[in-house]
Amino acid sequence: MPDSGDIKHFEVVFDCEARSTGKMRNDIAVRMVEPFVETFEMATDEGPFHGGESSAPPPLAYFTAGLAGCIMTQIRAFAKRLRIPLDGVKVAARLHWRGEQVGRDPYVTAPVGFSLDIDLDTTASVDDQLRLIAAAKKGCFIEQTLAQSNTVDHRLKVGDDWIEA
Repeated sequence: MPDSGDIKHFEVVFDCEARSTGKMRNDIAVRMVEPFVETFEMATDEGPFHGGESSAPPPLAYFTAGLAGCIMTQIRAFAKRLRIPLDGVKVAARLHWRGEQVGRDPYVTAPVGFSLDIDLDTTASVDDQLRLIAAAKKGCFIEQTLAQSNTVDHRLKVGDDWIEA
């Protein structure tokens, strides 16, 4: 058990500014502001199904890549901390949603399930591999977000004011 003097707290904060720039294309600037500053430029688009031109990945592709990349990053980082030998990681992810549309109304979506198949290139025991995955699950920001109920606030700009939407 760590000494209470060993406990470190930190914040991870991202800001994002996105702008529509095409039929369904969005150009997005993502800025990590804590624990350090980095900026990333990316774009999203949709295929013809949504009236887009497929000029960039759809948002759900980034979401899927984010979840797989997050768990892989934590596995590699925590393997070092837990002194578990690791030569490589492969993850096969399946993220599944269902949509329902009635008449001309906008469709409504719901998650069906998310699964990650993890293949570790290691000589570690199965118990150590399971311990590593358990630690990585707790450290993956995206997985921890998905594992609980969350509130997403929305505001609409009306004139010079913001109202809850």
